[in-house]
Amino acid sequence: QYPTKAAIATRPCLISAILSLGGASAFMPAGKSTQASMKLGAETKADLEVLAKELNPIVGFYDPMNLAEGDFYNMGEEATVGFLRHAEIKHGRVAMAAFVGYCVQSNFIFPWPQHLDGTTGPGLEFSPEQQWDMIPEAAKWQIFTLIGLLEIWDETGGGSLDHYMRGRKPGQYPSAQLFRDNVHFCLDLYDPFGFSKNRSEEKKARGLKAEVNNGRLAMLGIFGFLSADKVPGSVPILDTLGATTPYDGNVMIPFEGNFHL
Repeated sequence: QYPTKAAIATRPCLISAILSLGGASAFMPAGKSTQASMKLGAETKADLEVLAKELNPIVGFYDPMNLAEGDFYNMGEEATVGFLRHAEIKHGRVAMAAFVGYCVQSNFIFPWPQHLDGTTGPGLEFSPEQQWDMIPEAAKWQIFTLIGLLEIWDETGGGSLDHYMRGRKPGQYPSAQLFRDNVHFCLDLYDPFGFSKNRSEEKKARGLKAEVNNGRLAMLGIFGFLSADKVPGSVPILDTLGATTPYDGNVMIPFEGNFHL
């Protein structure tokens, strides 16, 4: 919930790397090489139907809004499916981080000073939602700025990868190699210590399927917590476990609680 010194130090690292991407070149239309990679790595609705059975044989393919039949940005079926696949994996990862963060934040806070006045963050008597409302606006903007920089890095492919709507493997986050080559050492967001580099493609594909399922479960989990705190009795099992703290704010308005610096 709170910005750390490491998070603050990461921002200039990302800014420098993003500026070194070459400006608008990262957003130029796909060239011949990109189109070729798209033909090799792109997925279609038929691929989604097969994948859905592998992920959950009981539910199978479920697309009530017919998103897979769309034509996002007039870029065709493969680009649309690439957008949807990447979006689901990304949202699943965020949900997993949020779920774990919620559990940790409900039971532990960093004891060292976190504000300029030398105080720590709100105590454990407050729920994570209440803790968020109580931290300074500047801290919230630090968090959102870091998220925005990570999103830009993803959208630009780190200066080395195709866009995920143009053939990039779904869920593949760009390496920080461009920054390491031009500025100084910086760990990758994905697999920073290289534990997965020697894994076979089969194991990586199986791991990604497990990640999708875990992400879907985490999305239900984090919204279960938020719903239980906001609407008493909406998630009876959490009430029974005593895992709820009534919250009268609005989690969809991140700056509602406080604007102090």
